[in-house]
Parts: sequence; C-alpha cells; structure tokens
Amino acid sequence: MAIDAHQHPLFFRDFCADAQIASLRREQQAYYKMGVQDVRRVIEQNRINGVEKSILLPHDFSHFQNDRISNDAMRQLVDRSEGAFYGFAAVDPNRDDAPAELERAFGELGLSGLKLHLAKQKIAPSHMRVLALMEICQRYNKPVVFHAGISWQPDATAQYARPVFYEPIAVEFPKLRFSLAHMGFPWVTETAALLAKYPNMYADLAALYFDSTDEFFHYLFDRAMDYTWLDRGIRHQVLFGTNSPRWGAKRALAAIRRLPLREETVECITGRNALEFLGEEEVNWLD
Repeated sequence: MAIDAHQHPLFFRDFCADAQIASLRREQQAYYKMGVQDVRRVIEQNRINGVEKSILLPHDFSHFQNDRISNDAMRQLVDRSEGAFYGFAAVDPNRDDAPAELERAFGELGLSGLKLHLAKQKIAPSHMRVLALMEICQRYNKPVVFHAGISWQPDATAQYARPVFYEPIAVEFPKLRFSLAHMGFPWVTETAALLAKYPNMYADLAALYFDSTDEFFHYLFDRAMDYTWLDRGIRHQVLFGTNSPRWGAKRALAAIRRLPLREETVECITGRNALEFLGEEEVNWLD
C-alpha cells in the first residue's frame, strides 16, 4: 500500500456544498468539468487503487479570490477519516493574521504541515511574509509543500514557482523539510539538482502532463535526466503523488513499479519517504 503525498480536497462535499463555490473553483483552478466528491467514496477508491493514506493539500486564496478551505474544517475531516488522511494547513501569506493562524493550525488543531501555492498567492518565496511562516514550520517540525513549476491555473505565473527560487529557503532553514510539487515541471533537472544538494528538500511526482503515465515517467527519468539519478541519487527525497482529483493512483503506481529501479527505491518513493517527510519516521539515510 502507498501514501499519496499530493491530494486536493477542494471538491470534497464537506468543503464544496455551495454550487457557487464549486463553479468558482472549476474556473479559477482549471478543473473545468470536475464534480463534487463524496469523501467516503474517495477513501474507498484510494484503497482499491492501492493508496492507504493521503496527504490532503487545501488552499487559501482569500486575499485575491476570497476562497479558502478553513483549517478547522480540515481538522474535522481528518478526525472523521479513520486514519485515511493527513491534513495540512493552508494560510495565505498575504493575510495579516497569517502567522497567528498558522500557529493555531499547528498548536491548537495539530495539522500535519503547510501547503502554499505562491504562484496563485502572488508572493515570492523570499518575501518576509513567507519566511515568517517557514520559521514557524521549522519550530514546530512541520513540513511544507510548495506548488512548483508551471501551473495550468489562470493567473498563476511561474515567476513565483521556478524551483531554483526556493533554494534560499533550504539554506536559511536547514532543518525544515519541504517539497517542491510536480517535480517542478518543466524544470525537472533543476529540481533534481537541488535535491542532490539539499537533504531537507523533497519533490513529488504529481506532474502527469502527458496522456500516458508510463510515457511521462519515461520523459522525467530517462529523457530529462537518467534513471540512475533517481535510483542512486535522490531516491530518498522523491514522493509518490497523484494531484488527485486531476489524476488517480492506479495507473501511476503501476507505472512506477514498471520503471527500471531497485525494489528498495520503489518502496522509498511509494511510502517510506512520505513517512520521513511527515516526521513520523527518522531520516537515517545520511547516517
């Protein structure tokens, strides 16, 4: 069984009961034909497809679009999920109360990490408002997932999302575990180089921009780089992720297992790395 390190709950019925909100999210987040999802069915589908647990990545675009999934609602959903979900917090750095809300999300609500989409929130990784949130995450030993690379979402520009722009965070917060989503596509070799340099950096595979999962993984690890980069170099820092509901787990997991990788590497990618990223297991591969 695997851990999906990148699942979005934006169309879960618990968070999307209002038709107006559903319509806004379809347009503003480029899910143009997505329907509202029943949470129990999502959990059942995940398990049928080989996913035991998922990291839920909510959003807070309250500053520009007045749309967010509240951290209280995320906590309530995780409590009802019977262990199926790890719930991350979402805090728009543009909010004046962002540090206080993140402190509450960790200290009072006990959420598992922080999700930021700076391209949508229109703020640079080096901005003091973002760095203040990183300090809180490092202090609480909570990981961060950043959207990285190109985004299909309207009004989300790559000037805030190119992988190399996140290098200063790795330097300033060496004990902070953070992941660049989507392997930073199309700058995947840039992402891989950063992972090789900084052991506190991770990246996830939620980057299926071609029709075939096999073809896309072949592009990532055989054309853009070499399989040896993954199998011998960065295997402890790559996380399985689907970007669900945009894509599902069944084909992606099967495609990973068809790659010419050692079995231990596949085990790291599909589960063990996520537990280390979350802080549930010790990171001992550097010992």
